[in-house]
Amino acid sequence: NSNIQGAFPVAACVVYKDGKPSKKDYRLFNIKTVEGPDDYASMFEVVNRRYSRLMAEAQPLPDLIVADGGVGQMESIRQATEDALGLNIPILGLAKNDKHSTNELLIGFPPKHIEIRRTDDIFRFFAGMQEEVHRAAITFHRNKRSKAFLVSELDGIKGIGDKTKEALFNELKTV
Repeated sequence: NSNIQGAFPVAACVVYKDGKPSKKDYRLFNIKTVEGPDDYASMFEVVNRRYSRLMAEAQPLPDLIVADGGVGQMESIRQATEDALGLNIPILGLAKNDKHSTNELLIGFPPKHIEIRRTDDIFRFFAGMQEEVHRAAITFHRNKRSKAFLVSELDGIKGIGDKTKEALFNELKTV
């Protein structure tokens, strides 16, 4: 999930197949139902939308869902998959310490804590996955935010296109 104090909320879902990113399966989401910066509600919305669609289209479901977060994010995912959709997909959480650095895996409900060392291959694998989902979400968020700043009040006036808008700006210098 990515937002700035609740503004321009978006989320990204990355997919790995056989341990490698499957970019054609990545999905980017505009958060539609959540007001303000609510990470858990956003996570629920995105997971529910993603897997509802996969089910409706009879597409394969994942073998494992990896949450970029701890117990709260895992619970939001569990509620979306199990409670709302009736799915039983294992969930793994990547929990961070007080320095905002991933330091343990969480598995199951209630979650079992598995400490991992930064030098472990499994840590490097999940850290790479975490960096990839951050990159996707933040890039999408920046692009959405940038587009919003390029919108003019003139864009909402019927009959004024790009050429007329440019001519008005050139002549009047302001909206």
